[in-house]
Amino acid sequence: MKRRSFLSQSGLVTAGLAILPSGLLRAGQSANDKLNIALIGAWGRATAHHGWLKEQSVVALCDVNEANLKLAAAVFPKAKTFFDWRQALDHPDLDAVVICTADHHHAFISNEALHRNLHVYCEKPLAISVDQARVLRSHWLTKKGKLATQVGTQMHAQENYARVKELILDGAIGELQSAIAWGNRQLRRTGYEPAGEPAPPGIHWDLWLGPSPEHPYSPKYFSGDPGANCLQWNMYADWGSGQIGDMGSHFMDLLYSVTDATLPTKISAKGEAPNPEVQPVDLETHFDHPANDWRGPIRISWYQGALKPRLPLDFIDLEILGHGALFKGTQGFIIADYSKRILIPMGKDADMSAYKPRTKERQLPAIGAFHENWLAACKDPSKSTCCDFEYHANLCEQQQLGLVAYRAGKDLKYDGKAGTVTNAPEANELLKRKYRDGWELKA
Repeated sequence: MKRRSFLSQSGLVTAGLAILPSGLLRAGQSANDKLNIALIGAWGRATAHHGWLKEQSVVALCDVNEANLKLAAAVFPKAKTFFDWRQALDHPDLDAVVICTADHHHAFISNEALHRNLHVYCEKPLAISVDQARVLRSHWLTKKGKLATQVGTQMHAQENYARVKELILDGAIGELQSAIAWGNRQLRRTGYEPAGEPAPPGIHWDLWLGPSPEHPYSPKYFSGDPGANCLQWNMYADWGSGQIGDMGSHFMDLLYSVTDATLPTKISAKGEAPNPEVQPVDLETHFDHPANDWRGPIRISWYQGALKPRLPLDFIDLEILGHGALFKGTQGFIIADYSKRILIPMGKDADMSAYKPRTKERQLPAIGAFHENWLAACKDPSKSTCCDFEYHANLCEQQQLGLVAYRAGKDLKYDGKAGTVTNAPEANELLKRKYRDGWELKA
């Protein structure tokens, strides 16, 4: 009798001790046990994960660029190599997958990994359409407590996020009224690169395109330093969300984690003239969120490119700050980035008398190392991760709704439960993407 069959019949699985393909028990196992992991997208951004992955068991590597795959294979010499991620997921001994591909593959690989009962770590953004975000959230919720998921907004683990939230919860700026984030990056493109030479040997262009519509190869899409290559293609409409999905994923994550936001009920957006081939550089988006159990209704906003929010004091220079977040309350403001925060009391009642700083014993607990947060949940899925597929899919859905409102050219009212725009039926066509023949995002 096979070990998995024996353990199942003996009642261990029904007792909550599900078996990993590697034969390890998910719950109650030793912290020293290693996971069998497939690394998909093996170079570039993936190099930031090589260090901690070497402490696990990387059994499969996948990359559409053979030169990058060769470099990764030198780091993980025992791993089998693949060009097609679908074949990599067929590896019989997998426990988990780490995804560092181009953005338009994220939802497809993550969803298929969940279908195969694999733990998933996916770089941000998880999705590039409202529909993708909803499919991933819904799918993972059916497996919550059994599989661990994490999206690579690693700055979430910074202690500053917790300190900012404590200031707001404890009344340092009075009653929270709004939360704003911005980014000043400006990468302008007029459209896809023109057709030229075919992809050279060693670059599997058709696999890189994956579910996206056909476009001719250009070497410009593969330029850029490792870890920053996304800046060569994520502004193109078929492959990414531009700035709102890139740095917006980090700084809107700060807004989401502090405000405990879910899905907006109203969305408005404006920016440069729409171009169907590229995402906007200059964009201003606003999202109205209902009250929750500790705050009233608020507006969450994102500004990018040359469009910037008004700050409470003229001498604060956004060009120096670059990217950041601002929380407005009835008695002041907090300006923050990943690691720093500034508290600015303002108004006639802003005497700070109601604010009582927490003792260290009452501070929100530290998350610790971001990847270890995921690994611990892989080995014991009863543990939670800080950026799971429910939390981040909500953030992704909001970001994509901002782009939908921008392209629709009107304010939208949104039913988050149904996933539909209620005041502009034509905008619902923008909630989904069209894929090449043979590609389908299975619910």
